[in-house]
Formats: sequence, C-alpha cells, structure tokens
Amino acid sequence: MKRLGSFLLYLSLALVAIFQIFPIVWLFLFSLKDNREIFSGDPFALPSQFRWENYTKVWEGGIGIYFWNSVWITALAILFTVLFASMATFAITRMKWKLSKLVLGLCMVGMMIPIHSSIIPLFKMFLNVNLIDSPWSIVITYTAYNLPITIMILLGFYYTLPREIEEAAIIDGCSVPQMFFRIILPMTIPVMSTTVIINMIYNWNEFVFVNTFISSDHYKTLTVGIQNFIGQYMTDWGAIGATLVISVLPILLAFIFFSNKVVEGLSSSAVKG
Repeated sequence: MKRLGSFLLYLSLALVAIFQIFPIVWLFLFSLKDNREIFSGDPFALPSQFRWENYTKVWEGGIGIYFWNSVWITALAILFTVLFASMATFAITRMKWKLSKLVLGLCMVGMMIPIHSSIIPLFKMFLNVNLIDSPWSIVITYTAYNLPITIMILLGFYYTLPREIEEAAIIDGCSVPQMFFRIILPMTIPVMSTTVIINMIYNWNEFVFVNTFISSDHYKTLTVGIQNFIGQYMTDWGAIGATLVISVLPILLAFIFFSNKVVEGLSSSAVKG
C-alpha cells in the first residue's frame, strides 16, 4: 500500500507538471509557424519548418527597446526594494526603539491597499513633480508597492538570527552600518533570493502603472509595448507568438535557476527559533 500510495502521488505530480508545461511548449511551437500552419494544420503538430525569422522580425521591429526597458526598470526597482526592505527589517527586528511595532504595522497596512485605488493620487503626485512619462515614476511605484510583502518575507528570517553574532561584532568595534552590510546582509542571501524572484515576477508582468504613467514608446516596458506589436503584426500570428515567448522567457529561466533558493528562503523565513 505504501508503494501504491507513492506511485499515485508521483503520477499525480507528473500529470500536474504536464498540464503546467504544455501551454509553454505549445506557445513555443506556435511561434515557429506561419499563418497557413496555424489555421489549416493541426494546432498541436510540430511546424513543418522552424521559422526562427519570426523572432528576428519582432526583435528588429523594435521589441528590443521594450525588453531592455523591462530589464533595467525591473532590476533597479528590485535593488531599491530589497535594500530598503532589508534596512527596515533590520531596524524593526534587531534594534530597540519605541515606534518599531507601529512602523511594522504601517508597513503591513500597505499590503491592504488595492492598486487601482491609488492610481489617481499617484498620477496627480507624479504630475506635480514632473515625473509623468518618466521611468522613475515606475521605479518608485514598484519599490513602494513591493516593500510590504518583501518586509513580511524577511521578518521571519531576521528573527532567527542569533544575537550573539551582533554582540561579537559590537565587541570587535563594528558600527551599526558596518554590522548590517558586512555581517547581517550576507547572512540573509537565501531569503533575499526569494524576495528577488517575487519582486521580479511582479515588476516584469506589471501592466497598469506603466500604461497609466508612461505614454512615450521610448520608455514603455514589454507588457505594454507588446500591444503595439499585436496591432502591428495582427495578420502574422507567428510573430505575435514569438513576442509572447520573449516576454515569458526571462521569468521562466529565472524561476528554473533559482527555484531551490525560493523554497529555501520561504522555509527558512517560516521557522522562528
């Protein structure tokens, strides 16, 4: 019975994996076909000829600008979010001051604010400081909205850090900034990897803020710029498929390579003491 149970468990997991992977494989094959194969042939069949020119076409058509905008905006927002969240979590969990619990509560309240309810106030604020149609409006918004969830993930891990390490650092003459950057921050790399992946998924796939604050094609990210390509290549479905594959690939690769770090970080931050 034990072997049967293990077999059924692995069989169920295999079926779930197939259902999860199949749409990605189908989209990739779709992107290598022309319209004739897409509409007249078997939608699940392999392409008779792998049309890699679909990728060349959309990249030369300008999607590279949107792609690199997504890369540097996402990376910069992740850097600010993880750094500021680490500083805030260190101050809340490792330092004694009267308003620490109040500040933590305010950070958690940020998770309850719906995105759509803040678009108009944010638009007016960025308009007053001349940040509309500027990538900095997106970086600031991503950083602010991801801080609460990032702090929440970091909290459990920071509580588990032994106090003796900090006491030894102080005895050796470390200041608070030196202790944070040289000792505490390197120790939190596993859980930081988790927050980086979560922030990357949100920032890369975000649509509403970019569509609202950015009007110039020069600053649009991939999720918004992809609309232009769908309109431009409306009759070329293979090119549209190639565009979608390009938008999905970075997140997929990041999760494949860092999935172990994500699990490790989540498990370590969930255990206290």
